[in-house]
Amino acid sequence: MREFKSVSVIVLLSLFVAIRVAAQGIGNAEDAMPKDVYPDSRSRLPSIQMESLSERAKRAYEEAAAIFPGAPQAMGAALRLHGTPGIIPQAESPLGLALMQLAILTTAREHDQPYEWSLHEMQAIAVGLDPAVIDVVRHRKPLAKLGDPEAVIIQVGREIFGAHKLSSVTFAHAMKVLRKSNLVDVVGLMADYSGTSAVLTAFNQQMPPGWRQFLPLPFTPPGDIHPDSRSRLPLIPGVLPVAPGFMTALYGRPLEPVGTGPRYIMGHGAGLGSLEARVGRAVIDLAILVTAREHQSQYDWTINELAAVEGGLAPAVIDVVRNRKPTEGLAEREACLIEFGRELFQKHVVSAETYARAVKVFGERDLVDLVRVMGAHTREAAMLSAFDQHLPEGQRPLLPVP
Repeated sequence: MREFKSVSVIVLLSLFVAIRVAAQGIGNAEDAMPKDVYPDSRSRLPSIQMESLSERAKRAYEEAAAIFPGAPQAMGAALRLHGTPGIIPQAESPLGLALMQLAILTTAREHDQPYEWSLHEMQAIAVGLDPAVIDVVRHRKPLAKLGDPEAVIIQVGREIFGAHKLSSVTFAHAMKVLRKSNLVDVVGLMADYSGTSAVLTAFNQQMPPGWRQFLPLPFTPPGDIHPDSRSRLPLIPGVLPVAPGFMTALYGRPLEPVGTGPRYIMGHGAGLGSLEARVGRAVIDLAILVTAREHQSQYDWTINELAAVEGGLAPAVIDVVRNRKPTEGLAEREACLIEFGRELFQKHVVSAETYARAVKVFGERDLVDLVRVMGAHTREAAMLSAFDQHLPEGQRPLLPVP
């Protein structure tokens, strides 16, 4: 099975086509950039200096730059190169285990994701995060009584996932308190878990029997789950994904209860190649645009709208997504995918009826892979919003966002 990498192949291939179109100088440039955006990178992080990178990082950067001619930093993967080199942030960040678990909990809270929250609350307590800090996140309490690192991490998460942008004031304070590489690590970890949240929520992953669920939710989770996997997907006999080695070493056991969690869910998919062959490129582009629209991600929307038009997605469908119009009158698979994405990202819960409709239209395998596409662009949106990535010079923004 072809795996989706952190540097999403979906993101890279779709943006390659789009940036070629953008390079033709369509439209007018964006308004003058904010003072905390670098002119060279068009983001809040400067262009990468190649001599400062390890050989491994240089190869990753060169691969990205080859796909993004004229805008080599305009992707989450390039922004991540500003993080602490050569570490797994969750386990090895200079900020320590407790603060990185706080970043994960903040992400889970802002996505109303009970499975992700409950497992990581246990991990956070095990590595020493103050229960009083956890309670602030759980109940969205004010941050005034917290220390600077804790307050900054929570505020960054609340803005990225609540407002879909990070204010200049919060960014400046976060840079001062955490420093650049640590902030990139925190945002990158939050981005990764926002993508995981999308997968868990789409397939209604619930806690196994006997495990407590610690997060108060604004909805009652649907009951359409299998008793063995505790999700909407049945347990795959004989498939036992292994947690990464650092997880086992850190916690003394696999992080996820057997048969549950994102790795088991994603095991039902077949990868991008299979998905494109079965549903077509236009459907994948639609999944990307729905995700970008619901995250108000100007960069991801504009670049991928250009790619979607070139790839054959009907302008009328794009207009429904762009302007959040009703889906009546669209073909069933387009209407179904748009409604699925709207529920997933607006309500943080997908109803049993909407899920059943999506399975009828796409089947379980392709729906898993479509959700993985959405998860990849959820991660991308978090990175782009935190570091205020602007469009390539000369490209007119195509998404109506504040």
